[in-house]
Amino acid sequence: MTKRALITGITGQDGSYLADLLLEKGYKVYGLRRRTSVPILENIKHIENEIEFIEGDIQDLSSLIRAVKTSDPDEVYNLAAQSFVGTSWTQPILTGQATALSVTNMLEAVRIMKPDARFYQASSSEMFGKVVETPQRETTPFYPRSPYGVAKVYGHWMTVNYRESYDMFGSSGILFNHESPRRGIEFVTRKISNAVARIKLGLQNELRLGNLDALRDWGFAKDYVECMWLMLQQDKPDDYVIATGEVHSVREFCEIAFSHVGLDYRDYVVTDPAFFRAAEVDLLQGDPSKAVEQLGWTPQKTTFKELVHLMVECDLEKQSRENTEIYSLRK
Repeated sequence: MTKRALITGITGQDGSYLADLLLEKGYKVYGLRRRTSVPILENIKHIENEIEFIEGDIQDLSSLIRAVKTSDPDEVYNLAAQSFVGTSWTQPILTGQATALSVTNMLEAVRIMKPDARFYQASSSEMFGKVVETPQRETTPFYPRSPYGVAKVYGHWMTVNYRESYDMFGSSGILFNHESPRRGIEFVTRKISNAVARIKLGLQNELRLGNLDALRDWGFAKDYVECMWLMLQQDKPDDYVIATGEVHSVREFCEIAFSHVGLDYRDYVVTDPAFFRAAEVDLLQGDPSKAVEQLGWTPQKTTFKELVHLMVECDLEKQSRENTEIYSLRK
């Protein structure tokens, strides 16, 4: 029988790559979509007609119950959240509602309507925050340093609680930074790749960033969603750190991105205190050993340098196309 999957956050970076993967595997894919005046479908335009969308909101339990009833899923992937760390300081209450309490809403909807469905929760390396050990693994204590990190800790432990209280199949993927050309423009990696493209094309003069020395464990989102699926194919639910095990600085990301188009980042990057975090997270480095051993997953199918080049090339193509279209309209 054809497996059925419900994905919240399907229009985002991870949701779109996961939908690609599940469709390739023959799943019937349902996507929860919040009602907006202008649909945001850029990441899933190529598969839009292969997905069955269900209107709903992760902050509204009744709509989630209807979504689970309609989709009757074998697997539920809860990816929706207010996921930008910077915004979590300016909108901490919204972040708590959309990133923390929404997990309880989704778990309740599954418990009520389809308790035998397998549930995936998108946890985050930001839960480790001010790290107490390096590298970070599944047993490392959490020390979040942002409202977003705190909210993710809540969602993570709520998934564990439902797993242990109701014998539900609930697994959490503690994903470290994972990027792609589908990443939102507000995130630092995409902000860099987009700026490199615009500067190369003469559309922008400088790039303003915060802490260039922050160290992150960066991987390719398309590689990481495979782990989400693998977690729900196991005999027992569990939590897994998904990472490359390597760290690179924001400065190194800039250097590789600019040099790819023949430029020196030092001529264009400006450090701006406005982009520093209220509580800085200096180093995040994951230990993916458990995922490698138990899931059979291979980290770094795409290297850091390949990832940076891919993002720059995609933004160059996009900016060139948009610039040509604007020029044509002006003529």
